Amino acid sequence: MDSKIYTYYRLFGWSILAIITAFLIDNVLMVGFDFPGVYTITSNFSFLSLIELFLYIFALVLVFYFLPKLKKHPLRNDSIVLHNFNIYIIRSCFWVIFLIGIVDITIAFLRVEKIFDLFLAKDITAQFTRPVFVGTFIHIPLIILGFILGIFTKTLGFHWLSLLIVLSELIIVITRFIFSYEQTFMGDLVRYWYAGLFLFASAYTLYDEGHVRVDILYQGLKDKTKGFVNSIGSITLGVSTALTIIFIGFNGKQSIINSPVLNFEITQQGSVGMFIKYHLAMFLGIFGLTMLIQFISYFFESLADYYGEKGKRIIEDQLGH
Repeated sequence: MDSKIYTYYRLFGWSILAIITAFLIDNVLMVGFDFPGVYTITSNFSFLSLIELFLYIFALVLVFYFLPKLKKHPLRNDSIVLHNFNIYIIRSCFWVIFLIGIVDITIAFLRVEKIFDLFLAKDITAQFTRPVFVGTFIHIPLIILGFILGIFTKTLGFHWLSLLIVLSELIIVITRFIFSYEQTFMGDLVRYWYAGLFLFASAYTLYDEGHVRVDILYQGLKDKTKGFVNSIGSITLGVSTALTIIFIGFNGKQSIINSPVLNFEITQQGSVGMFIKYHLAMFLGIFGLTMLIQFISYFFESLADYYGEKGKRIIEDQLGH
């Protein structure tokens, strides 16, 4: 086929990702450093808003400069690159919630049972009742460590996280009915890991085509037609939904994701629970981002199927991994 068509497809898919990357960086600038927002450049021009505009332009320039050089490369390469990067994000996020879950529930136990008072000074003990302190000096280093571990490990963690959830529920049952002991933080850990399991695993489930597909005609279609249907559906249904989640979730300091994270929001139970409620808000953003990347990857793969590229993936062979 004409390599120019591939270039157009690449520009379309990668431009979406470039704009979202610029949008997320701009979100950090607005929330963390009080930048005015690129949309203010026409109503209230400033040097900071100009920097934000340049950020979007620079992202698109990179795409339009480098991608035409790949016009002879198969689209499956793009799909694989995006999928592997997505897998790294998901793998790292699983490490993050594993580490934070273990450490935060330990801190919550020591805090609730007043064990900190036995070996720490009162001013230090008081710090562990402040979500800002725990989030800044405990959670953030563990997040960084999780993404470092994601580089050197290969497992996605679905299976062992599911096992940990079962073990956590089992411990709650044993302590409640045998020892008559139950604390809020025990249920918090289960909800924390449950949320991560379902929201983080969703993108990989899409890769394995494990999501429920309301199939009336699809299974009877030819591979080429399936590729066409999947490519259209990836953009009109998948990418549009992911973009909606991202744009609404990160829309200003008071948005449903930015506000809890900015304030290190915790549950109404306060210091008797885990300090991870603001993480649950961020889980929604991670879900939207990973699904967006996977849908763009699926878009490229579907087009490769439509144009008959070699190396078509057999889904049944993947399900065993």
